[in-house]
Amino acid sequence: MPHLWELLGGPLVLNGVGRADSLPRNGVTFRPVDACLGVPGAPQSATGQTALFTGVNAPALLGYHVAAYPTRRLREIIAEHSVLKRAAKCGARVLFANAHSEQFWQMVRDGKRDLGASTLTALAAGAPIPTLADLAKGRAVLWDITHEIASGYLGYELPTVLPEEAGARLARLAAEYDLVLYETFLPDLAGHRRLEPDWVLSRLDAFLGSVLDHLTPETTLVVCSDHGNLEDASTRLHTENPVPLLAVGPSSEYFCRATAITDVAPAILRSMAIPEAQMGFAHVQCRRPQEGRGRRGTASFAASALGRRTAAEGM
Repeated sequence: MPHLWELLGGPLVLNGVGRADSLPRNGVTFRPVDACLGVPGAPQSATGQTALFTGVNAPALLGYHVAAYPTRRLREIIAEHSVLKRAAKCGARVLFANAHSEQFWQMVRDGKRDLGASTLTALAAGAPIPTLADLAKGRAVLWDITHEIASGYLGYELPTVLPEEAGARLARLAAEYDLVLYETFLPDLAGHRRLEPDWVLSRLDAFLGSVLDHLTPETTLVVCSDHGNLEDASTRLHTENPVPLLAVGPSSEYFCRATAITDVAPAILRSMAIPEAQMGFAHVQCRRPQEGRGRRGTASFAASALGRRTAAEGM
């Protein structure tokens, strides 16, 4: 990944450039952060993304990790503590940049699919969710970045977009809003060996490089994930490894003391000068982890933010 290599001065590995400096260097903070959150077993998407997008330790609250889509209890947490909602309540302009098709919403209405944590995070805030018409106008980005998966395998008839163009689009949107959330789960699909890792990483690196090239000077890019799996070629499952937290821009210092994915949402809000009293993060009563309740399953590669401008991207 040449763009990340140039940015970090080496490969994105725990013991390489993963010096994980406690202070930002030239506007860049890179740290490994915990995704297990004190709960035995490999982290999973529903609880991990809830924790990432709210700051609430969802796995500890439930006592186990939950895969795929949020349960009713997790949906309640997101509805109350969504980072987009907290920002919007304080007057910030927020956006979920992922385009959603009418086909997607019809499947939801028909009960054929559930909503993921990122979409719920946006709905809790009343944030606009772009359509395919917005995508055609360059006003959104699709989860697969280039449209190749959506058109080649999911039946969407969309023109292919270069990852560099998709990155420029996201950066332009970040300049118009105070907080923008974007999610891609391409790396998760590669980690589960549903896609070729080299194919994914080349597009992801070009995308991130273009986002960075087109950011305005006042915008900070934040990239994080809710679990590991792509980094370990010996397994197709999630791992218990720390996940990378990368912040690039003038507010990167707010992330230099993060130790877990639950620190990301509060840091985003602090970087936007939102008072602690208005953040509303709950001190929850955590259950003791239950034997045998750890779950495995498909999950999204999540998270990141652009805004105040902070841009957050979920992977």
